Amino acid sequence: MHKPSVTVPLSAATIHGQPPTDEPVKLGVIIPCYNEQDVLPETCKRVIALLDHLVAAGKIADSSQMLFVDDGSRDRTWALIKEYAASHPRITGIKLSRNRGHQNALIAGLFTAEGDALVTVDADLQDDLAAIEAMVDRFLAGADVVYGVRKHRETDKRFKRLTASLFYKLMAALGAESIDNHADYRLMSRRAIECLKQYNETNLFLRGIVPLIGFKSEIVTYNRSPRLAGESKYPLRKMVALALDGITSFSVIPLRIITLIGFVVFLVSMGLTAWVLWARFITHRVLPGWASIVLPMYFLGGIQLFCIGMLGEYLGKIYAEVKSRPRYFVEETAGALDAPRQWSAHHSPPARDPDSSA
Repeated sequence: MHKPSVTVPLSAATIHGQPPTDEPVKLGVIIPCYNEQDVLPETCKRVIALLDHLVAAGKIADSSQMLFVDDGSRDRTWALIKEYAASHPRITGIKLSRNRGHQNALIAGLFTAEGDALVTVDADLQDDLAAIEAMVDRFLAGADVVYGVRKHRETDKRFKRLTASLFYKLMAALGAESIDNHADYRLMSRRAIECLKQYNETNLFLRGIVPLIGFKSEIVTYNRSPRLAGESKYPLRKMVALALDGITSFSVIPLRIITLIGFVVFLVSMGLTAWVLWARFITHRVLPGWASIVLPMYFLGGIQLFCIGMLGEYLGKIYAEVKSRPRYFVEETAGALDAPRQWSAHHSPPARDPDSSA
């Protein structure tokens, strides 16, 4: 069923990327965590220092906070988050009921945190936190989305650099819009986040969804550092799964390639049919029974591939529309959070008129 678009009722000032008053903007920093007990103390220290600096500079409000999203950690990550939240008013946290993956953890944070602008950054401190100030400056200048883009990938291994480059090129070739060398380090305005809530995909690929929102965007470049502590939470298996989600969620070209292959095989089978008939009736140089075996095999194979590709074209579109599972469930919270908002476990559908029919 077609879902109508929703107009977010915001003031004219907010529409242009600015808060509705002359007050400093309230900034939220969202940090997804999965088994990050080793790096969490330093992460808290650095983010709090950054927020204090921005408050002192008059760029953000004193009510700005950081929100940790514990994505089902098995170590002491959540215990540390609760401890820090109890001792510092800037620190809040939510604990998901189980591990839901990095993308769902980001969505949980974006849909829970308050603020005129929200920044998402990983807990491993590889992304330069100093870039957040530049992001805030771009936001104050009118940008709704500010992407953090790596200047280089020297800290990555050669294999990862090569595969990342190939992935971005493949996404561009398939027609999916993405930002080269951008992961999930970005700032989004409240207006952009409200629009993001209308995207109801369960298989998330935020690097592809956020550019679809539109609005004015800017890029801030930064140098990526080695991981401070712990180990990477994105092994090859997860990187491949994320790449497949990105490709299959934003392009039906692979299905069209299957259709094309089937059509080419069908044409080739027609040529082979003509050749077999020529060999059988003109040259008489063919083994008995060979034509009756080869002709149906090539002909039916081409037809089957062609039909599977055509069915896949429609199946891909249905698949993208009908899946509607909950993205996450919040098990526990820490710090000063707006309780009614944080428990929205399901994806956020567009607002509906209570008088409208089902």
